[in-house]
Amino acid sequence: MKSRTQVAIIGGGPSGLLLGQLLQRAGIDAVLLERKSPDYVLSRIRAGVLEQGTVDLLAQAGVDTRLRAEGLPHDGFELCFDGDRLRIDLHRLTGGKRVVVYGQTEVTRDLMAARSASGAVSVYEAEDVRLSNLDEGPARVEWTHEGVAHTLDCDWVAGCDGFHGVCRQSVPAHRIQTFERVYPFGWLGVLSDTPPVRDELIYASHERGFALCSMRSKTRSRYYVQCSLDDPLTDWPDERFWDELRSRLDPSAASTLVSGPSIEKSIAPLRSFVAEPIRFGRLLLVGDAAHIVPPTGAKGLNLAASDVHYLFNALHDYYAENDASARVRAIDQYSDRALKRIWKAERFSWWMTTLMHRFPDSDAFGRRMVRAEFDFLASSTSAQQALAENYVGLPY
Repeated sequence: MKSRTQVAIIGGGPSGLLLGQLLQRAGIDAVLLERKSPDYVLSRIRAGVLEQGTVDLLAQAGVDTRLRAEGLPHDGFELCFDGDRLRIDLHRLTGGKRVVVYGQTEVTRDLMAARSASGAVSVYEAEDVRLSNLDEGPARVEWTHEGVAHTLDCDWVAGCDGFHGVCRQSVPAHRIQTFERVYPFGWLGVLSDTPPVRDELIYASHERGFALCSMRSKTRSRYYVQCSLDDPLTDWPDERFWDELRSRLDPSAASTLVSGPSIEKSIAPLRSFVAEPIRFGRLLLVGDAAHIVPPTGAKGLNLAASDVHYLFNALHDYYAENDASARVRAIDQYSDRALKRIWKAERFSWWMTTLMHRFPDSDAFGRRMVRAEFDFLASSTSAQQALAENYVGLPY
């Protein structure tokens, strides 16, 4: 095991793997550490709606072959409010842009295969990871693997280890400010080997709560219903889930819903979270380590990819520039550049969540305001265009 590298990447999810692949192709040495096993990482069920920018970044990383062959391009999606439907024509409203449905698990699998083929160093099941010398440099990363202690010195640490990871926790509390909104409900998600109810996603707002009809392929569907965070999974047998989902859809969609045994079922809490800044000396936070968005609007993985875009370009310029001040400036700009886009995505996800969900304290006035918002969208091309531009992804 080498004891010195240019970049240490903490976290082997899609953001860490994507950053590592881009660095490797640019000739920048990086070692990746992941706390869990590869099988565990691949077992995580996550979203699968990719913005155009994410698709382009995966192409830049050279891992888009299977995505191009198997991904499902979507030119639009539907909003449904108490049975009334509105299709948002992404392709028309954004001048030809679209999103692609391709599961995060498949993105991770492709990135893992590319990293393995490149011979780049990855350490899975790295335990007790510790960071030090983040201000003075070189930064130091220590961990234990199979009972053996290891130490790695590096120029930079990329913290891609998620909301509960060690990287953000290594920052002294007085140096970081956090902003958070915890939502008073969760999403009950079901994965099933059934054909999707529509060729495009349906976001439904109903007096009983939110519902989402999504898919992973033409034969595998992913469905969600808003539920209480206090609900145990045992209270949601498959039959109850399908009945509840069907009740929240418009009659046309409900009539074409195909039910079947769930192959995965879970309840996820919703929160909005941002840490500022996202650079602390030699430590640079990426993805869920820096921010969380509610899944409404499909921004989680895409926002992590935009962080990777900004950080990769900063690191590339740092190692390519001959002028010392230009090298420093490239890294110094990472936090501000990334945070500008982070907050825009947070705003959009918060707005979509507020529009589509039933809140416990919602009253008749609040429901009428949501109805007015939906009616305004239905009657305004410019409002639909703003929604579409955010959904396909704002420019980097």
